[in-house]
Amino acid sequence: AVRCRAVPCRAVRCRAVPGRAVPCRAVPRPPGRPWPAARRPLVPGAWRRGAGCCRLPGDPFVACAPATSCSRPARLGRVLIKVHACGVNPVETYIRSGNYARKPALPYTPGSDVSGVIESVGEHVTAFKKGDRVFSIGTISGGYADYAVAAANRVFPLSDKLDFKQGAAIGIPYFTAYRALFQKGHAKAGESVLVHGASGGVGIAACQIARACGLKVLGTAGTEEGMNVVLRNGAHQVFNHREANYIDKIKEYTRMQGVNIIIEMLSNINLATDLHLLSCAGKVMVVGCRGTIEINPRDTMSKESSIIGVSLFLATEEERHECATALLDGIEAGWLKPIVGSEYPLEKVVKAHEDIIHSSGARGKMVLVP
Repeated sequence: AVRCRAVPCRAVRCRAVPGRAVPCRAVPRPPGRPWPAARRPLVPGAWRRGAGCCRLPGDPFVACAPATSCSRPARLGRVLIKVHACGVNPVETYIRSGNYARKPALPYTPGSDVSGVIESVGEHVTAFKKGDRVFSIGTISGGYADYAVAAANRVFPLSDKLDFKQGAAIGIPYFTAYRALFQKGHAKAGESVLVHGASGGVGIAACQIARACGLKVLGTAGTEEGMNVVLRNGAHQVFNHREANYIDKIKEYTRMQGVNIIIEMLSNINLATDLHLLSCAGKVMVVGCRGTIEINPRDTMSKESSIIGVSLFLATEEERHECATALLDGIEAGWLKPIVGSEYPLEKVVKAHEDIIHSSGARGKMVLVP
């Protein structure tokens, strides 16, 4: 190993190729030019077997070799989880591409929504013990792996009413949906909500939560199967967003009064139209976005409507606790039932990332199974 002299970075050591130094993992790849194989930054061994890492923004995943035994005990305030399933979220593809506002240090192993069994606990962790079934809303080491390290305050007990795949479908989708509806949208019983793109993980979560809390729930989906899933999970009415006139159908259904809240999964496509579907003082909650869009600000003035971004990364400890309490109560009451869609083995993670972005018609939460 030699000290990296390329740029100041957190990775102070890089491996060497005979006769020359290798750029460290913090060196950006030249635009449009992949690194030659011999000079591509090397990935230090992952802390767990079979992890899916990316070396550089936009790189496909690679399998990292083990560097430390997975039996190593968890550190202060952390737990080590034997992963039984891990949810896949669109935001993880944005982060991997390098186009997301949050840019983690490389090499990066995605995966926040882990479910599994506690392998070990660190000092001062009293809420869990070895063998407990749990799910998480965040990891430190990444969940696309056989083992994952997580802060104890990001881990919650998994009810025996749910299997591990369902446990991996709770975290980001349900916490995001609850935050969008109540912590940011301040939804109230009796109001109406349109879930624009309701057949995916966050969409189904929003439908279940909104229906259980007394809202009038409208949803959209792009396939017949997706529409049926939405109806079975809380929506009073569903529309096919692939039909040319579906916006007119929504307006007709609401008697031209609009809806109080829109949960928007693809704002770069739908935001301008959403503003015409709101009632007076209505709100668009931006949960997902894959690009830019041009809107007319006058469309917000005419109804005094609001466009509000939603980011679970910015939730406070108190807000996360509020989400967890409500959702755990929902599991026990029986109305929170995560729907698992496509399942992939860990070695097919590249295919999973392609499908979550490009496949038409979501129908539940996508999960990886190590």
